[in-house]
Amino acid sequence: MPPEQIVSGSVFIEEKEDDIINAGLAFAAEKKALEYLSRAEQSRAGLYRKLKAKKFEKTAIDKALDHLESASYLSDMRFARAWLNNRKITHSEGRSKLACELAARGIDKETSAAALDDFFAQNDERDACIKALEKCRRLKKDQNKTFAALLRAGFSYNLIRDVLPAADTEFI
Repeated sequence: MPPEQIVSGSVFIEEKEDDIINAGLAFAAEKKALEYLSRAEQSRAGLYRKLKAKKFEKTAIDKALDHLESASYLSDMRFARAWLNNRKITHSEGRSKLACELAARGIDKETSAAALDDFFAQNDERDACIKALEKCRRLKKDQNKTFAALLRAGFSYNLIRDVLPAADTEFI
């Protein structure tokens, strides 16, 4: 229904009334989503959970998020890249751990893989593994515990095997 047809005192058939109400609900959900997006990048799944917690209806949320994606305000790829760059500041983790963390935030496998490829094109996974190894060394972990900690941090068996002997004979 064109906005110019909505004037004070208008009477609508029930179908049009529902359309107007649904549009209003979608607008309210979109407005709340934009509040979240104004603070930080968000994933679609994360925004969905937040809006659902605010008691918005599924259809209103879906319409709002679809509109925000089509207008490029919402992007799972942009969120994944920002999240990875923020995560590297305080955590030294490998590809598999980061992929699991992105999946937990609702990022699909294809988007996650592309974001991880971009991330590791700029950040050497070996350097992150060495940094994690240094942390284990500071904590005085023995070789077995160090190896297990590096595996849990998402580094591959082969990378850990390469890094352990190269780091220090203390772990051999």
